[in-house]
Amino acid sequence: MADDLRQLLDTVGERFNLGEYEIDAYLTVLEHGQLTASEIADRTDIPQPRVYDTVRSLSDRGLVELRESRPMQIVAIDPEDAFGEVQSSFTEMVDELVARYTAPTRETEAVSLVKSRSTIIRHLAECIDSAEYELALSLTPELLTEFADDLAAQIANGVSIDLLLTPASAAPDPDTFDYLSVATTVRARRGITTPVLAVADGEHSVYATQDAIRDDKDRYGVIFNRSALGFLVSGFFGTVLWTTAETVAVDGSERPFPRRYASIRRAVKDIRDLGGEFYATVEGRDTETGEERVVSGKVADVAIQDSEEVAALTIETDAGRVEVGGLVAALEDIEGQEIHIGREAPPEI
Repeated sequence: MADDLRQLLDTVGERFNLGEYEIDAYLTVLEHGQLTASEIADRTDIPQPRVYDTVRSLSDRGLVELRESRPMQIVAIDPEDAFGEVQSSFTEMVDELVARYTAPTRETEAVSLVKSRSTIIRHLAECIDSAEYELALSLTPELLTEFADDLAAQIANGVSIDLLLTPASAAPDPDTFDYLSVATTVRARRGITTPVLAVADGEHSVYATQDAIRDDKDRYGVIFNRSALGFLVSGFFGTVLWTTAETVAVDGSERPFPRRYASIRRAVKDIRDLGGEFYATVEGRDTETGEERVVSGKVADVAIQDSEEVAALTIETDAGRVEVGGLVAALEDIEGQEIHIGREAPPEI
Protein backbone atom coordinates (compact mmCIF):
# COMPACT_ATOMS: atom_id res chain seq x y z
CA MET A 1 0.00 0.00 0.00
CA ALA A 2 2.84 2.39 0.84
CA ASP A 3 4.57 1.73 -2.49
CA ASP A 4 1.30 2.20 -4.41
CA LEU A 5 0.63 5.53 -2.72
CA ARG A 6 4.17 6.73 -3.33
CA GLN A 7 3.82 5.82 -7.00
CA LEU A 8 0.57 7.77 -7.20
CA LEU A 9 2.24 10.81 -5.67
CA ASP A 10 5.12 10.52 -8.13
CA THR A 11 2.71 10.22 -11.06
CA VAL A 12 0.63 13.24 -10.12
CA GLY A 13 3.67 15.28 -9.13
CA GLU A 14 5.47 14.57 -12.39
CA ARG A 15 2.50 15.61 -14.51
CA PHE A 16 2.02 18.91 -12.67
CA ASN A 17 5.68 19.74 -12.06
CA LEU A 18 5.82 22.30 -14.87
CA GLY A 19 8.35 25.09 -15.10
CA GLU A 20 7.56 28.69 -16.01
CA TYR A 21 8.44 28.22 -19.68
CA GLU A 22 6.41 25.00 -19.88
CA ILE A 23 3.35 26.69 -18.37
CA ASP A 24 3.60 29.67 -20.74
CA ALA A 25 4.05 27.45 -23.80
CA TYR A 26 1.25 25.07 -22.81
CA LEU A 27 -1.32 27.82 -22.17
CA THR A 28 -0.38 29.54 -25.42
CA VAL A 29 -0.79 26.35 -27.47
CA LEU A 30 -4.11 25.61 -25.75
CA GLU A 31 -5.37 29.07 -26.64
CA HIS A 32 -4.47 28.77 -30.33
CA GLY A 33 -4.84 25.01 -30.85
CA GLN A 34 -1.74 24.68 -33.02
CA LEU A 35 1.47 26.73 -33.31
CA THR A 36 5.00 26.49 -34.60
CA ALA A 37 7.99 26.92 -32.32
CA SER A 38 8.61 30.39 -33.75
CA GLU A 39 5.01 31.41 -33.11
CA ILE A 40 5.31 30.26 -29.49
CA ALA A 41 8.49 32.32 -29.10
CA ASP A 42 6.73 35.37 -30.58
CA ARG A 43 3.76 35.03 -28.21
CA THR A 44 5.71 34.34 -25.01
CA ASP A 45 8.90 35.40 -23.25
CA ILE A 46 10.51 32.02 -23.91
CA PRO A 47 13.89 32.43 -25.68
CA GLN A 48 13.91 30.86 -29.14
CA PRO A 49 16.68 28.33 -28.24
CA ARG A 50 14.58 27.07 -25.30
CA VAL A 51 11.31 26.57 -27.16
CA TYR A 52 12.15 23.14 -28.62
CA ASP A 53 13.25 21.70 -25.26
CA THR A 54 10.14 23.17 -23.65
CA VAL A 55 7.63 21.71 -26.11
CA ARG A 56 9.37 18.31 -26.11
CA SER A 57 8.99 18.27 -22.32
CA LEU A 58 5.28 18.98 -22.76
CA SER A 59 5.08 16.19 -25.34
CA ASP A 60 6.81 13.75 -22.97
CA ARG A 61 4.12 14.54 -20.40
CA GLY A 62 1.35 13.87 -22.93
CA LEU A 63 0.10 17.46 -22.93
CA VAL A 64 0.82 18.33 -26.58
CA GLU A 65 1.49 16.47 -29.80
CA LEU A 66 4.56 17.23 -31.95
CA ARG A 67 4.23 16.92 -35.71
CA GLU A 68 7.68 16.60 -37.25
CA SER A 69 6.96 18.74 -40.28
CA ARG A 70 8.89 21.73 -41.51
CA PRO A 71 8.41 23.76 -39.52
CA MET A 72 7.46 21.58 -36.54
CA GLN A 73 3.84 21.95 -35.47
CA ILE A 74 2.90 21.81 -31.78
CA VAL A 75 -0.71 20.67 -31.46
CA ALA A 76 -2.82 20.94 -28.32
CA ILE A 77 -4.33 17.75 -26.90
CA ASP A 78 -7.80 17.96 -25.40
CA PRO A 79 -7.19 18.51 -21.64
CA GLU A 80 -9.86 15.93 -20.83
CA ASP A 81 -7.72 13.38 -22.67
CA ALA A 82 -4.40 14.74 -21.42
CA PHE A 83 -5.46 14.80 -17.79
CA GLY A 84 -8.04 12.03 -17.77
CA GLU A 85 -5.64 9.45 -16.37
CA VAL A 86 -4.05 11.79 -13.86
CA GLN A 87 -7.49 12.98 -12.76
CA SER A 88 -8.47 9.47 -11.71
CA SER A 89 -5.02 9.02 -10.17
CA PHE A 90 -5.44 12.27 -8.26
CA THR A 91 -8.83 11.20 -6.90
CA GLU A 92 -7.40 7.84 -5.87
CA MET A 93 -4.40 9.55 -4.30
CA VAL A 94 -6.58 11.92 -2.24
CA ASP A 95 -8.72 9.00 -1.04
CA GLU A 96 -5.57 7.14 0.05
CA LEU A 97 -4.17 10.21 1.79
CA VAL A 98 -7.45 10.84 3.62
CA ALA A 99 -7.46 7.21 4.76
CA ARG A 100 -4.00 7.70 6.23
CA TYR A 101 -4.70 11.12 7.73
CA THR A 102 -4.83 11.36 11.50
CA ALA A 103 -6.33 14.66 12.64
CA PRO A 104 -4.10 16.36 15.21
CA THR A 105 -5.60 17.00 18.61
CA ARG A 106 -5.45 20.78 18.46
CA GLU A 107 -6.56 21.18 22.06
CA THR A 108 -3.10 20.01 23.12
CA GLU A 109 -1.41 22.68 21.01
CA ALA A 110 -1.95 25.60 23.38
CA VAL A 111 0.45 27.95 21.57
CA SER A 112 2.20 27.51 18.24
CA LEU A 113 4.25 29.64 15.84
CA VAL A 114 3.55 29.45 12.11
CA LYS A 115 5.35 31.12 9.21
CA SER A 116 3.40 30.01 6.17
CA ARG A 117 0.86 32.55 4.88
CA SER A 118 -1.48 29.74 3.89
CA THR A 119 -1.31 28.29 7.41
CA ILE A 120 -2.05 31.68 8.99
CA ILE A 121 -5.02 32.16 6.63
CA ARG A 122 -6.29 28.67 7.48
CA HIS A 123 -6.16 29.42 11.21
CA LEU A 124 -7.94 32.75 10.67
CA ALA A 125 -10.69 30.89 8.81
CA GLU A 126 -10.96 28.29 11.58
CA CYS A 127 -11.11 31.02 14.21
CA ILE A 128 -13.90 32.85 12.36
CA ASP A 129 -15.89 29.66 11.85
CA SER A 130 -15.45 28.51 15.47
CA ALA A 131 -17.03 31.63 17.03
CA GLU A 132 -20.36 30.86 18.65
CA TYR A 133 -21.29 34.28 20.02
CA GLU A 134 -18.44 36.83 19.86
CA LEU A 135 -15.69 37.61 17.37
CA ALA A 136 -13.02 40.32 17.36
CA LEU A 137 -11.13 40.84 14.11
CA SER A 138 -8.37 43.01 12.74
CA LEU A 139 -8.09 42.52 8.98
CA THR A 140 -6.67 44.17 5.90
CA PRO A 141 -9.20 45.16 3.22
CA GLU A 142 -7.92 42.26 1.08
CA LEU A 143 -8.62 39.78 3.88
CA LEU A 144 -12.07 41.30 4.39
CA THR A 145 -12.85 40.46 0.77
CA GLU A 146 -11.49 36.94 1.25
CA PHE A 147 -13.58 36.26 4.39
CA ALA A 148 -16.69 38.32 3.54
CA ASP A 149 -18.92 35.29 2.95
CA ASP A 150 -17.76 33.59 6.17
CA LEU A 151 -18.41 36.75 8.19
CA ALA A 152 -21.84 37.23 6.63
CA ALA A 153 -22.72 33.65 7.61
CA GLN A 154 -21.65 34.31 11.22
CA ILE A 155 -23.70 37.52 11.35
CA ALA A 156 -26.67 35.46 10.16
CA ASN A 157 -25.93 33.00 12.99
CA GLY A 158 -26.20 35.81 15.53
CA VAL A 159 -22.48 36.17 16.25
CA SER A 160 -21.50 39.68 17.36
CA ILE A 161 -18.47 40.88 15.35
CA ASP A 162 -16.14 43.80 16.06
CA LEU A 163 -14.20 44.39 12.84
CA LEU A 164 -11.12 46.62 12.58
CA LEU A 165 -9.77 47.46 9.12
CA THR A 166 -6.29 48.75 8.36
CA PRO A 167 -4.95 50.72 6.65
CA ALA A 168 -7.98 53.00 6.76
CA SER A 169 -7.04 54.61 3.45
CA ALA A 170 -7.57 51.29 1.62
CA ALA A 171 -10.85 50.36 3.33
CA PRO A 172 -13.92 50.12 1.07
CA ASP A 173 -16.18 53.16 0.91
CA PRO A 174 -19.19 52.69 3.25
CA ASP A 175 -21.41 54.06 0.47
CA THR A 176 -20.50 51.14 -1.79
CA PHE A 177 -19.78 48.34 0.68
CA ASP A 178 -22.37 46.87 3.07
CA TYR A 179 -20.29 46.69 6.22
CA LEU A 180 -23.19 45.64 8.45
CA SER A 181 -23.64 42.48 6.42
CA VAL A 182 -20.27 41.27 7.72
CA ALA A 183 -19.91 42.90 11.15
CA THR A 184 -21.80 44.42 14.07
CA THR A 185 -19.39 47.32 14.51
CA VAL A 186 -16.66 48.41 12.09
CA ARG A 187 -13.75 50.71 12.75
CA ALA A 188 -10.74 51.68 10.63
CA ARG A 189 -7.21 52.39 11.81
CA ARG A 190 -4.37 54.22 10.12
CA GLY A 191 -1.09 52.46 9.52
CA ILE A 192 0.18 49.14 8.21
CA THR A 193 1.81 48.46 11.59
CA THR A 194 -1.55 47.23 12.89
CA PRO A 195 -1.41 43.43 13.13
CA VAL A 196 -3.90 40.98 11.71
CA LEU A 197 -5.73 39.09 14.45
CA ALA A 198 -8.85 37.20 15.38
CA VAL A 199 -10.34 36.21 18.73
CA ALA A 200 -13.31 33.84 18.90
CA ASP A 201 -15.34 33.78 22.13
CA GLY A 202 -12.28 34.96 24.05
CA GLU A 203 -10.57 31.59 23.57
CA HIS A 204 -9.33 30.75 20.10
CA SER A 205 -6.92 33.50 18.98
CA VAL A 206 -4.67 34.22 16.00
CA TYR A 207 -2.07 37.00 15.81
CA ALA A 208 0.12 37.82 12.81
CA THR A 209 1.95 40.77 11.33
CA GLN A 210 0.78 42.17 8.00
CA ASP A 211 4.22 41.28 6.63
CA ALA A 212 3.53 37.62 7.39
CA ILE A 213 0.24 37.83 5.50
CA ARG A 214 2.20 39.15 2.53
CA ASP A 215 4.24 35.92 2.75
CA ASP A 216 7.40 37.41 4.23
CA LYS A 217 9.39 34.32 5.23
CA ASP A 218 11.04 36.16 8.11
CA ARG A 219 7.71 36.95 9.80
CA TYR A 220 5.35 34.74 11.73
CA GLY A 221 1.94 34.21 13.23
CA VAL A 222 1.05 33.05 16.73
CA ILE A 223 -1.86 30.68 17.36
CA PHE A 224 -3.46 30.49 20.82
CA ASN A 225 -5.77 27.49 20.54
CA ARG A 226 -8.15 27.25 23.49
CA SER A 227 -5.37 28.75 25.59
CA ALA A 228 -5.75 31.07 28.56
CA LEU A 229 -2.93 33.09 27.00
CA GLY A 230 -5.36 34.15 24.32
CA PHE A 231 -6.47 36.97 26.60
CA LEU A 232 -3.25 38.75 25.56
CA VAL A 233 -4.58 39.07 22.03
CA SER A 234 -8.07 40.02 23.18
CA GLY A 235 -6.77 42.61 25.63
CA PHE A 236 -4.41 44.10 23.06
CA PHE A 237 -7.24 44.36 20.55
CA GLY A 238 -9.66 45.97 23.01
CA THR A 239 -7.35 48.50 24.66
CA VAL A 240 -4.68 49.36 22.08
CA LEU A 241 -6.20 48.83 18.64
CA TRP A 242 -9.96 49.29 18.98
CA THR A 243 -9.77 52.44 21.08
CA THR A 244 -7.45 54.19 18.60
CA ALA A 245 -9.61 53.59 15.51
CA GLU A 246 -12.35 55.63 13.85
CA THR A 247 -15.90 54.27 13.63
CA VAL A 248 -17.05 53.35 10.13
CA ALA A 249 -20.36 51.55 10.75
CA VAL A 250 -22.48 50.45 13.71
CA ASP A 251 -25.51 48.16 13.68
CA GLY A 252 -28.30 50.30 15.09
CA SER A 253 -30.73 47.45 15.57
CA GLU A 254 -31.00 46.04 19.07
CA ARG A 255 -30.16 42.35 19.26
CA PRO A 256 -32.41 40.37 21.58
CA PHE A 257 -31.53 39.41 25.12
CA PRO A 258 -30.22 37.34 26.74
CA ARG A 259 -26.79 37.89 25.24
CA ARG A 260 -23.54 36.08 25.83
CA TYR A 261 -20.16 37.82 26.13
CA ALA A 262 -16.52 36.84 26.36
CA SER A 263 -15.44 40.47 26.74
CA ILE A 264 -16.53 42.35 29.84
CA ARG A 265 -15.91 45.61 28.01
CA ARG A 266 -18.49 44.73 25.40
CA ALA A 267 -20.98 43.69 28.09
CA VAL A 268 -20.44 46.83 30.15
CA LYS A 269 -20.74 49.13 27.12
CA ASP A 270 -24.00 47.49 26.02
CA ILE A 271 -25.46 47.86 29.52
CA ARG A 272 -24.33 51.48 29.72
CA ASP A 273 -25.48 52.47 26.24
CA LEU A 274 -28.87 50.70 26.25
CA GLY A 275 -29.89 51.71 29.76
CA GLY A 276 -32.58 50.23 31.97
CA GLU A 277 -32.47 47.19 34.26
CA PHE A 278 -30.21 44.25 33.52
CA TYR A 279 -29.52 40.89 35.12
CA ALA A 280 -26.37 38.81 34.83
CA THR A 281 -25.13 35.28 35.26
CA VAL A 282 -21.34 35.07 35.25
CA GLU A 283 -19.15 31.99 34.94
CA GLY A 284 -15.63 32.57 36.17
CA ARG A 285 -13.29 32.02 39.05
CA ASP A 286 -12.55 33.56 42.41
CA THR A 287 -9.61 35.94 42.07
CA GLU A 288 -8.23 34.96 45.49
CA THR A 289 -8.73 31.20 45.61
CA GLY A 290 -8.86 30.36 41.91
CA GLU A 291 -11.98 28.23 42.47
CA GLU A 292 -14.63 28.16 39.75
CA ARG A 293 -17.68 30.25 40.59
CA VAL A 294 -21.04 31.06 39.06
CA VAL A 295 -22.79 34.18 40.33
CA SER A 296 -26.09 35.67 39.26
CA GLY A 297 -28.36 38.56 40.14
CA LYS A 298 -29.34 42.07 39.19
CA VAL A 299 -26.69 44.38 37.73
CA ALA A 300 -26.28 47.09 40.35
CA ASP A 301 -23.54 49.13 38.69
CA VAL A 302 -21.07 49.23 35.80
CA ALA A 303 -17.75 51.00 35.46
CA ILE A 304 -15.52 51.62 32.46
CA GLN A 305 -12.72 54.10 31.90
CA ASP A 306 -12.65 56.33 28.84
CA SER A 307 -9.53 54.44 27.73
CA GLU A 308 -11.43 51.15 28.27
CA GLU A 309 -8.38 49.78 30.09
CA VAL A 310 -10.53 48.97 33.12
CA ALA A 311 -14.10 47.68 33.02
CA ALA A 312 -16.21 46.00 35.70
CA LEU A 313 -19.77 45.32 36.74
CA THR A 314 -21.37 44.88 40.15
CA ILE A 315 -23.97 42.14 40.67
CA GLU A 316 -26.46 42.14 43.53
CA THR A 317 -26.60 38.47 44.59
CA ASP A 318 -28.45 36.74 47.44
CA ALA A 319 -25.14 36.76 49.35
CA GLY A 320 -24.43 40.43 48.72
CA ARG A 321 -22.71 42.48 46.06
CA VAL A 322 -20.04 40.88 43.92
CA GLU A 323 -17.56 42.76 41.73
CA VAL A 324 -16.84 41.12 38.36
CA GLY A 325 -13.85 41.96 36.19
CA GLY A 326 -12.55 40.62 32.92
CA LEU A 327 -9.89 38.01 32.23
CA VAL A 328 -6.90 38.17 34.62
CA ALA A 329 -8.91 40.45 36.92
CA ALA A 330 -7.17 41.09 40.25
CA LEU A 331 -9.04 43.93 41.95
CA GLU A 332 -12.53 42.45 41.54
CA ASP A 333 -14.00 39.43 43.31
CA ILE A 334 -14.58 37.36 40.16
CA GLU A 335 -12.69 36.92 36.93
CA GLY A 336 -15.53 36.81 34.40
CA GLN A 337 -14.80 34.21 31.74
CA GLU A 338 -18.30 34.03 30.26
CA ILE A 339 -20.92 36.69 30.93
CA HIS A 340 -24.64 36.22 30.27
CA ILE A 341 -26.82 39.35 30.34
CA GLY A 342 -30.63 39.38 30.41
CA ARG A 343 -33.38 41.97 30.72
CA GLU A 344 -35.92 40.43 33.07
CA ALA A 345 -34.04 37.80 35.09
CA PRO A 346 -30.57 36.26 35.40
CA PRO A 347 -30.10 34.11 32.27
CA GLU A 348 -29.99 30.38 32.76
CA ILE A 349 -26.85 28.63 31.50
